[in-house]
Amino acid sequence: MPRIEDYAIIGDLNTAALVGRNGSIDWMCLPRFDSPACFAALLDTSEAGRWLIAPAGAPGNCTRRRYRPDTLILETEWEVDGGAVRVTDFMPVRDDAVDLVRIVEGLSGEVAMRGEVVLRFDYGRVVPWVRHSKHGISAVAGPDSAYLTTPAPLRGENKHTVSEFTVRAGDRIPFVLRWAPSHEPEPRRIDPFKAFDATDSFWREWIARSEMEGKYKDPVERSLITLKALTYAPTGGIVAAATTSLPEQLGGSRNWDYRFCWLRDATLTLQSLLAAGYTEEAAAWREWLLRAIAGDPSELQIVYGLDGSRRLPEADIPWLSGYENSRPVRTGNAAAPQLQLDVWGEVLDGLSLTRAASPPGTVDTSWDIQVALMEYLEGAWDKPDNGLWEMRGPRRHFTHSKVMAWVAADRMVKAVRTSGLPGPDDRWAALRSGIHADVMRNGFNEELNSFVQSYGSKELDASLLLVPRVGFLPHRHPRVAGTVQAIQERLTEDGLVLRYRTESGHDGLTGHEGVFLACSFWLVDALLGLGRGDQATALFERLLSLRNDVGLLSEEWDPASQRQLGNTPQAFSHFPLIHCALQLHHGEAHGSDTPLQRPKHPERGSGQLPKNAMQSGPGTSHPAPEKRPETSR
Repeated sequence: MPRIEDYAIIGDLNTAALVGRNGSIDWMCLPRFDSPACFAALLDTSEAGRWLIAPAGAPGNCTRRRYRPDTLILETEWEVDGGAVRVTDFMPVRDDAVDLVRIVEGLSGEVAMRGEVVLRFDYGRVVPWVRHSKHGISAVAGPDSAYLTTPAPLRGENKHTVSEFTVRAGDRIPFVLRWAPSHEPEPRRIDPFKAFDATDSFWREWIARSEMEGKYKDPVERSLITLKALTYAPTGGIVAAATTSLPEQLGGSRNWDYRFCWLRDATLTLQSLLAAGYTEEAAAWREWLLRAIAGDPSELQIVYGLDGSRRLPEADIPWLSGYENSRPVRTGNAAAPQLQLDVWGEVLDGLSLTRAASPPGTVDTSWDIQVALMEYLEGAWDKPDNGLWEMRGPRRHFTHSKVMAWVAADRMVKAVRTSGLPGPDDRWAALRSGIHADVMRNGFNEELNSFVQSYGSKELDASLLLVPRVGFLPHRHPRVAGTVQAIQERLTEDGLVLRYRTESGHDGLTGHEGVFLACSFWLVDALLGLGRGDQATALFERLLSLRNDVGLLSEEWDPASQRQLGNTPQAFSHFPLIHCALQLHHGEAHGSDTPLQRPKHPERGSGQLPKNAMQSGPGTSHPAPEKRPETSR
């Protein structure tokens, strides 16, 4: 079984496919990210569906691979006895059909090739009925149909479609797989070479809008392309990852479906996109967000479907053995209806950012929704909840949840006082002060000299690194410094940050997990804020070294086996990479009194990036809170 980091992503802004270093596409869901997979070998064996193209008689990893510069087009090369060959994989940005294109190109000499298509609909369970035609094959089962066209020879063999051919220097042999609903006619055939040119142009033109410069330009722009690849273009939603059930512990049961849109990602998404100059994408995400949260504020969910749908029932797929026997394989996500009070803060924080990024005079048409959310939170902030890590154990008073309730009140007060929007700012300011005092009194442990995961506990939590980032306290506050030190000493493995210690069993799950890459980026940010720039840079560059050979990060890292863990590629890992790179590039700490430098072309797109868009409070600066007796030790 390939390692998680052996996979690269290609996509069409509706769905994605994962391509291994061995030339096998082992994961693809059609027609959307959250649709059933037609290639599911990633979570079982090749019999669950895959598409292999590689030199015959020489199975194994390629000699080298890369994305074509500034694109999502993957080039995989083998050098074997007798010659060299390249396979180019891409998905044209979708118009009215789903196309997956693979072009085999002879680079030198003569190479015998073998292709094997194993189509298995419904996550590997359904073998389609296959017919041959003069252009290739068609396959149909239930609601799905697929069409493979190629000039290469095809034959059936043990319910697989096999192609054996020889490629010589200068040859270019295309394969095109198209999908359509089975009740509709076969979609039009595309010219694969024209599709290549159009796809190449699309990505180059898109990344040319990036305003990143300096030492970290390449990793930032690869992360931006990856985030764009995780975008569901019809609605503007961004999925957390392209996969389901890649484990947080090899052989364990912490396996979740990440092919949905989390509200918690909203602020991080908007910060990253706006700071890099992508105002149109930020606007589309904001509109998705507003559609998703419309309705009763008490029914706000933490996660929604690509189109904003609310029902994401969790189910197991028993016929798949799981990645390296990590069971169960899950679809849907039972965390959707959990109470996680921090999301109210995340939503209001994100909308604050987009308000500040809008041109002067823009009317905030979502203000009524924001007021309704705030009014609900006024009566709910002091309830126990499940916390941002979606704990499946008993509800508790999570410190981070309270901090984000403070963020909600803070952003609403500032909206009224700086933007002239109507609202009871004095009442919200009093609430803000009350929440702040409550956290300072109950969320800090004097013995540990650190904020703790929940009131009355002695457990640490990586989310506490966000206390200064959101403006709750200044970076240089002694309680922040103590928390950073405690996390470095007690919540790291091999210098990288865990979300929390799973040994307590409070999360309601068995087993363990790797270090959480986003949390390690949060530590970079915290170190910068404390003026420890050399340590921050060293940690950031170490995190960059954990990317795979084409610049992708999954959710977690296992220091023992030196492997990536969790769903991939993970948006939640790439957001903070962009943020930290921008901070390091500009040489300023997040949340400092001096805002980050404006991008070169603030006039691009539909809005304007505020000077402090990457600061602790999106869209607005955050001075230290008013002094209170309980804020100092």
